[in-house]
Amino acid sequence: MKRLLVTLVLLATLFSAGAQTQKPVLHGKNWMAITGKPLAATAGAMIFQQGGNAVDAACAMLAATCTMWDVLSWGGETQALIYNPKTGKVIAINALGVAPTGATPAFFQGKGMEFPPQYGPLAATTPGTVGGLCLMLANYGTMTLEQVLKPAMELAAGYPIEAQTANQMERGKEMIRQWPYSKAVFLPHAGEKREAPEAGEIFVQKDLLETLRKMVEAERSALKRKMNRKDAIMAANDRFYKGDIAAEFVRGAQEQGGLITLQDLANWKAIEEEPMKVSYKGIDVYKLQQWTQGPMMLQALNILENFDLKSMGYNSARYIHTIYQAMNLSFADRDFYYGDPYFPPAEPMKGLLSKDYARMRAAQINNDRNMAQASPGDPYPFQGGTNPYREMLKKRGFTLDTTSTNRPAGFMPAHDNRTGATNAAQSLPIDSAYMERLWAGTTSVEAADKDGWVVSITPSGGWLPATIAGKTGVGMSQRLQSFVLDSTLNPFNVIEPGKRPRVTLTPSMALKDGKPFLSFAVQGGDTQDQNLLQFFLNMVEFGMNVQEAAEAANINSNQLWLSLGGEKTDDRKPRAGSILLHDNTPVWVQQELRRMGYSISLDDRTSGPINAIYFDWKHNSFWGGSSNHGEDYGIGW
Repeated sequence: MKRLLVTLVLLATLFSAGAQTQKPVLHGKNWMAITGKPLAATAGAMIFQQGGNAVDAACAMLAATCTMWDVLSWGGETQALIYNPKTGKVIAINALGVAPTGATPAFFQGKGMEFPPQYGPLAATTPGTVGGLCLMLANYGTMTLEQVLKPAMELAAGYPIEAQTANQMERGKEMIRQWPYSKAVFLPHAGEKREAPEAGEIFVQKDLLETLRKMVEAERSALKRKMNRKDAIMAANDRFYKGDIAAEFVRGAQEQGGLITLQDLANWKAIEEEPMKVSYKGIDVYKLQQWTQGPMMLQALNILENFDLKSMGYNSARYIHTIYQAMNLSFADRDFYYGDPYFPPAEPMKGLLSKDYARMRAAQINNDRNMAQASPGDPYPFQGGTNPYREMLKKRGFTLDTTSTNRPAGFMPAHDNRTGATNAAQSLPIDSAYMERLWAGTTSVEAADKDGWVVSITPSGGWLPATIAGKTGVGMSQRLQSFVLDSTLNPFNVIEPGKRPRVTLTPSMALKDGKPFLSFAVQGGDTQDQNLLQFFLNMVEFGMNVQEAAEAANINSNQLWLSLGGEKTDDRKPRAGSILLHDNTPVWVQQELRRMGYSISLDDRTSGPINAIYFDWKHNSFWGGSSNHGEDYGIGW
């Protein structure tokens, strides 16, 4: 097995086409497996070698990354897109947990909070990843749960931990010490100078291994009772959400001050949905619904379709400005109109994704200046309605204007050259803590096989420093922080028991001529759809291959409300005109952007780790791309 996997990596290197990239393009004829950890990519390869399909392999990679604490764990959430070659359809999987009993604005405001907390038991939604994995595997996989969990169980029994994760545990040890079950797992050398594991040390998770063993035991028992494969997998799912695992999870969560109840777990289930879709120059691009930020990228594509981007030149000042403005208009809509579609009020998604609305928004872009207060638009007339939030938006200082062909009323430049005045939003600090909240990581999973199955997943939640719930070994999600407590910020995303927060997590898929074209995802909080938008345009407009596009310089806008971190309003407010550029951006481009009203920061990292698969129908093969940032890694055959 080991010899074969080494051969796969060498083949990928030898046949690479990305001469100008730091990592080679991956090539495969039969399958492709890419994710955030080398060992987890190996788990996907193992499943493919045993005859599994792309869904089986994706589930194995998901299970492995959760077990390795790759900025997520088993108590987090899973969001996925699956292409079913039997139907030619893209399927959306909603495995996002919900707010627990007692999680109300009054509860958190009573504790002096302006947003739900970043860490600890009170930050937790109900776990979603277990249910999402079981639903995907049961409905579209071919293997048993035991088969796809085997690599993860071997990891839980003990694996050599890598420096990145081990050092995260050490850095977070002051917080970890508050939670006894986390301390027992993450700080095996308590009392010593270094309390976390060392890089290369065999990291053992006995409680998690027992939890996974119990799920496998439930599946085996169901199969012995002559249940079919699907029902046996869901029996394991039920043991996690309704059985003894659930009881211990709730006991451990509540012991540490959490709100989740047994009824909360029993009532929750993963959902299969229709994805959102727009067509960009004949390519159908798919995203999850408005409980994610995914439609923001679709809105931006609709706006950008009104411009000749290619003629502007890759990362010219004009191109950067146009991309920045389109993203800001889309983020302004995201920040006010997106939320859980299963709770009222209904989000105006038909209007937001209409081409006519996009043309109106495109016409509002000032070609010469940054628009420092990019306001939400008014999508309601574009779906035959009247906006019920006009007065609320007016109190926020925004004036809706669907007829403007220059820039919307209420927009102010980031910097007034005549007076030297700077917009207050721009003057808020952009420090390392802010950037950590902006970039807050997760991982991604990409898989495809020769039979046509394609999977794109962006799982997250339960990242370090995580609160482990009792003796389950399961880290609790921290996703409640993506709710708002103040309805004037977003009337669709106010916290309520049973409701899903609007999250940043956003897998992507694109079809061309009815066949898979791209499967792609990235980690990075609010920058995810910024990175993915530019990755997509790099390939479609500028002809880059999948690895070149994954490594290419991005821009990041900070002119948006942060979705993560910061329990005070000022921590999350938009930083108007703030832009991150790659440090190789020419001086003359920087000067032109400053003239347009931008405040520039430079870095050699401007994108989270992008993972992607391109489908080469001319040669009937796969091209895999995996960013040169982070530990992300792929294997193809």
